[in-house]
Parts: sequence; structure tokens; C-alpha cells
Amino acid sequence: MRATESNQDYPFAVTNTAAALLDDAGTVLAWTPAAEALLERRSADVCGRPARDLLADAGSWEALLARGGQGAQEGRATLRHGSGRELEIGFRVMPLDDGARGDAARCLVLLAPMELVARWRQDHAFTHELFLQGRVGLAVFDADLRLLRTNSHLLPYTGVPVELSGRRLSDFLWAEDARIIDERLREVVRSGIPLVGFNATVRTLDDPRGGRVVTIQAFRLQEPDGHPMGVATVFTDVTDHERSRGRLDLLYRATGALGGSLSVLRTVEDLVKVLAPAFGDCAAVDLAETVLTGGEPPADGHLTLPLIRMAVAGAEGDALRTGTSQFTAPLPAAAPRATVTGAGVAEPAASGARECRGELITGLGSRPAAPGNDAAPEWATSVPGAHSAMTAPLCARGIAFGRLTLWRTGDAPPLEADDLALLEEIAARAAVAVDNARRYTKERRTAVGLQRSLLPPATAETPALEAASVYLPADADTGVGGDWFDVIPLSSARVALVVGDVAGHGLYATAMMGRLRSAVRAMADLELEPEELLAHVDDMVLQVVAEAESDDPDDGDAATLVPSGPAGATCLYAVYDPVTRSCVMASAGHPPPAVVGPDGTVEYVELSPGPPLGVGGWPFEPVERDLPPGSVLALYTDGLIERGEGDVDEGMRNLADRLLRADVLGRPLRQARHDVVEGLPPGRLRDDVTLLLARTRAVEADSLATWHLDPDPANVGDARHLVLDQLTAWNLDELAFSTELIVSELVTNAIRHAGGAVRLRLIRADTLTCEVSDSSNTQPRMRRARSSEEGGRGLYIVAQLSHRWGSRYTTGGKTVWSEQHLPLA
Repeated sequence: MRATESNQDYPFAVTNTAAALLDDAGTVLAWTPAAEALLERRSADVCGRPARDLLADAGSWEALLARGGQGAQEGRATLRHGSGRELEIGFRVMPLDDGARGDAARCLVLLAPMELVARWRQDHAFTHELFLQGRVGLAVFDADLRLLRTNSHLLPYTGVPVELSGRRLSDFLWAEDARIIDERLREVVRSGIPLVGFNATVRTLDDPRGGRVVTIQAFRLQEPDGHPMGVATVFTDVTDHERSRGRLDLLYRATGALGGSLSVLRTVEDLVKVLAPAFGDCAAVDLAETVLTGGEPPADGHLTLPLIRMAVAGAEGDALRTGTSQFTAPLPAAAPRATVTGAGVAEPAASGARECRGELITGLGSRPAAPGNDAAPEWATSVPGAHSAMTAPLCARGIAFGRLTLWRTGDAPPLEADDLALLEEIAARAAVAVDNARRYTKERRTAVGLQRSLLPPATAETPALEAASVYLPADADTGVGGDWFDVIPLSSARVALVVGDVAGHGLYATAMMGRLRSAVRAMADLELEPEELLAHVDDMVLQVVAEAESDDPDDGDAATLVPSGPAGATCLYAVYDPVTRSCVMASAGHPPPAVVGPDGTVEYVELSPGPPLGVGGWPFEPVERDLPPGSVLALYTDGLIERGEGDVDEGMRNLADRLLRADVLGRPLRQARHDVVEGLPPGRLRDDVTLLLARTRAVEADSLATWHLDPDPANVGDARHLVLDQLTAWNLDELAFSTELIVSELVTNAIRHAGGAVRLRLIRADTLTCEVSDSSNTQPRMRRARSSEEGGRGLYIVAQLSHRWGSRYTTGGKTVWSEQHLPLA
């Protein structure tokens, strides 16, 4: 009974089949209930009648009757249905031997609807062909996951037994691989939920190295009563597909790593970290030394370049680093592609074209080199235990400047030609990235070098103050900025402090910074007040922007670099007077300076900053602040307080803490300056950082002498005597003659041309300064007197006797001053 039930889908099974028993004359002897249901004809109406009466075409009876003498036959026929319609059925004629005579006197005819017969035949053909095909593996497991039936190509892989019936997967696969697959198949048997698209690695016990990747589809097989009888499984080898997808994924990740930095070193380090261990057990990049400094590699194909190993990653990386930090090897500028097998036997590519192609070597150490064969190159054998290696040159614009090398060791599958093609593609992209980084390095070094050449020395000593500065350029991704600082000695022992920041980055910002610094120094020599100086510089920036905008973009000779961002700059200009011990400053959109008082308090000067330079139309407001001797004034750019870590106020508080921790009051500023910016910032610099520290000094009262004179020519002689007496008191008699002449000329000019009271002042600092102030706003001009003229030579005499001289406007008129070097002690 179980056998019958198990064949219930067979069209001629007892439970499905209508049957008729015919004698040798074709008379119906018996008619089953299933036949009654099929044709809707009762047994009483059919039995005893000729079978031909059931046919829609009675003439076909002889052909059908003849089948009874040819053994069991199958066919199709059209019968008359009890309703009058025609019904196409499939039949099977089975001769019966009743034992009375040798021929078949009766036959059994089994009937079934043709639709059921066709469907059964299709299912049978499908199952038959499915087990014969070899493109996918097909297996049927019983409920205990023993193999019942497989096709001939279940797993086309070394180590799979020929006879698999009754075996488990663990009999020929790695235990871990078999366990993973068995768990999934057991879940299918338990739940009945089909398994779709499950990828697994299968490695046999005989050949476990690389294995194959298969996609498994599985569904449960059931008994007629619904109980699980096993699971049918389809294994599809997708190793090549997975490898191709893995290569594409590796290429994608390598390309992403190459775009993460404009630093040559960081670019190659990121690349080898992607390649090892994902692509090989060890990866290395060798570069020409000129690339690191931004230099252009030679393009002569006959020359070779010494290579330096710059980046290594992988389990064997230490072996490559040890003793090879200065690894050098010649690299031809172009070479044909070659594949090397065995013990270093090279097989050149078919194409003879000279191009930057790679080289593959397999079978390293597997056998001794054949007589006459060259040994494997040094680069291939530099990793202990490597069985295969490949290298691809880094070429850009037809110039080779490095190479990318990969090794595989241990149980890893040997490298193949497809792997070399992938390495060449990665090397080609890496070469472009490295070349871009090299060219950026060259531009950056040029910009940084230009900027540093435009900046003053980092430290300065004047009678007014001690100054020290720090400049940190922005990172390679952002580009060098336009920060600058300056310490400008002025007349009367005063000094000007300047800090500025040009908007934008790159060569434009650097060039603009140089122009602004030159303009500020030139205007500082005019002894302008801070607010007036900033107004003049503002006008200059407006002119520069107007000139840049007026350039014809189609003019190939136009060399003006127009910034991509907003034009302009910020600037803070401060003048400190050691005599009055006060500092006057004005700001063009620049952050306020910090003042560290002698008592250790830190506060920021309350400025009223004007707009940045280049806006125009707005005045600048000066602020005066008294600075006791020993105070430290900190001027800086916004890169020091704006680093993407919080608001500006937080950055200013952090700067105040840094100034105190660096002990700027008790240590030399040239030492403390580095501690202020130490570890700043924790990440890469987004903007240039400039810090200028200045410790104030004072001119003591015993080094200062002041006299007020009436506008009487007779007082010129008195002025000479006063000055001579003061020089004697200062032990500066060596300067008596020249100072007497200078004072005589300046006081005479003031009394003769200005009118009103005259102030005479001597300042002894690092130079001897002589000042004569009057109420006139007319600036003196030195001219060349003619030989026939009696006067006009006074200022010429002053210029010849002075180290330098000049004049400046004051709130009450002007001051003409002269400086002389002090005699050596």
C-alpha cells in the first residue's frame, strides 16, 4: 500500500487510473469505477460491448488492437464522453496471459487524462535531465543528511569521491565547512522554508588550500503523508564570480584610499593597508627619492632610479622593513609585460610594445632553477616563504617613478594572470594619485618656501620689547594660507607689531600676503597712526581686487591669480612706545590681542574692530592701552582659536590657559612660544596658525632728557650747551660734535620756519635719538643746494651725520628726528 501511495502522481497508478479488461475480440469484459468517473459511463452500459464503440473514430480500432500483440505499449486516443463530447486520453495496453494458451487472449488497458500524462512525462524528463547536466551540482539528502543521489558534477573540485551515495558532507569536506552547510540544510528539513542564495566555502580534506565558493539553494522533500523525507539541494560554483566581485570591491576600496590625502607618504601607506591582507599576504610600495620632495623623475627610458621602500603592510612586513628602509633597486622607465613561472623563468608578453606593465612570478622555491635559467629577481624573493609574487610599475605621463609589489605565502592560492591585471589597474590609479600628490608637494613646498621667505626672522630684540613668533602652515589638503607677522622698528625707540591673515589658501594668498606686508612696512616708515595706516592699506587692497577683476580671462599672458573665495584680509597693527609705556592699536576685522600682565592675569584688549581689508568705506578706531614693563602681548591669527572644536570664545579661553602654562612671563619667549602651540591641534591644521609674542620694556627716566625752548634764535646756542652737558652726563662725548651740529640745524629750522614753542628731546636706547618737535604741519624736504646759495644744506648735514633720520606728524604738529649709533663700550 505504501508503494502505491508513493506513486500517486504516476498517471497509471492504481489510485489514479481508469482500467478496462478486453478479450481478444476487443470486447469490454470489465470496467473500473475510475473509468466510470473518467468517461461518465456506467459499467453496465460498457461491459459486453466492443471497445471500438468508445472511440470517437471507430476506424482507428485496428491500429489500437494491434498494440496488444506487441507487448506493453502506450499511446493516445480520443474517446466519446458520456456527455457527448470528445475526451483525449493516454492509455497503456498490457497483454495478459491466462495460462490456457501461449498468446495473450486478453489485455488490460489503463486510461488517464492526457493532461495528466503529459505533466508526468514533463516532470520525469525534467528530473532526468537535471541529474544529467553538469553546470550545477544537484544532490538529494535523506532526513539525516546522507547523500541519496547526486549528479556527476556535484562539486568539480579535487578531493570529492566518485561514489557519494550514503556519505555525509563531513566525510570529504572540512569539518567547519560541512558543519555550516549541514546546519542550514537541517533547518530546511525542520521548517520547510527553502534556502535561497546561501554562499559557502567548500574545501576538501585532500586539497584544502583555496577551496571553492558555492551558492546553495535547497528545499524540503515530503512523503505523501506530509512527513519530511529529505532535502533537495542545488550547488552552483560561483568562485569566479565572487573573485571578480572581490576584485572590483578591492579596486573600489583601493581607489577610495588613494583619494584620501595629498601627501605622498600617506597615500601609499593607505594603499598597502588595503592590499594586505585582502589581496596578498604582504604589499610594499617603492618610490624614487625625487618624488618625496616633489621633484620630476627623469623621463629618459635608459636611466634607472634608485627606489626607497616607503610603505609596507602585511604579516611579513617586518622582514621587508628590517635592513630595507633604504632599499634601492633600479627601475626601468618602461618594460614589456612578462609572466614568470617555476624558478624565475620569464615569459615575455606577445606584444613587443614598450609600456609600463607588470611582472608575475609563481612557483618560488618549489624547484631548483633549470640550467641556463636566470634566478628569480631580488624583489620577488625578499619575503620569506613566498610562493608567488607580482609587481607593477607606477607610471604617470609615460614616466616610471616607483613600483607596487605583492607577495603570497603559506596556503594562499598562487597569484594568477587576472591578479596581475588587477594590480596593474590599481598601480595605474595609484600612479596618478601619487603624481598628483607629488605635484602638490612641489607647489606646497614652493608656496611655503615663498611665504617663509617673505616673513621676518622668528625672533627680534629691540629696546622696546623682546619678540618671538611661531608659524605653522595648514595641512596638505587645505594648502598654505596667507598669514603674516612683522616687527617694525620705528623712530624714538618705538616699535610696530603686525599680524594679518589673507583670505583663502595657495599661491594667491601667499603672493597677496607679500604685497600686504610690503605695503604695511612702507606705510609704517611714514609714521602713520594705526587707524590711518589701515585705511591706506584698505585702499590698496581695493585697487588690487579691481585690477584682478579687470584682467581679460581670454588673455593667455594674464598672470593675475584671482582667488576663488572672498578677497581681502584681516590685520592688527599696534605701536608700542617704551617712553610712555603705552600701546596704540587698531584692527581690521582681526581678533583682539591677549595681554599677560606682570601679575599673571590674562585679558583680551577690548577693540572695536573695523571691517576686513578690501571692504572699504568704513573707518578704523584706535585703542590705547598702558602696558607695564614685563607685560607679554600675544598677537595671533584665527587659526589658533578656530579649529572646528568649538566656538571662538572657547578657543580664546584655551589660548589664555596655554599662555599661562607656557610661563611666558618667566621664560625666554623663544622657548615659551613652542609650548604655547605644542600639540595644537589634535588633528590636522585646517588653517595657518601664527603667534607673535612680545615682552614689553621701558626707557628709564635717566635715559631721557627733554627741554622746551622759546622760538628765539638766541636759544639755539643754549640748546647746543644743554645737549653737550647731557652727553657728558651719559658718557657720550664721542657723539658731541655730530649731535651739536644736528641739534643746531633742527632747532634753527624749527624756530625759523615753524614758529611757536619748540621741544627738544634726547633718548638713549640702542641708539641716540634726537627729536625736535614744533607746531608746524609742513614736512621738511632735503634738497641739493646750489653752489651759489648760502643756505639749504642743513638737512643734508643731518642726513650725513645720522644713521637714519625722518619726520612724523603729531597731534600738535610734527617731529623731526635723527638717530646715531652709540659708540662701542
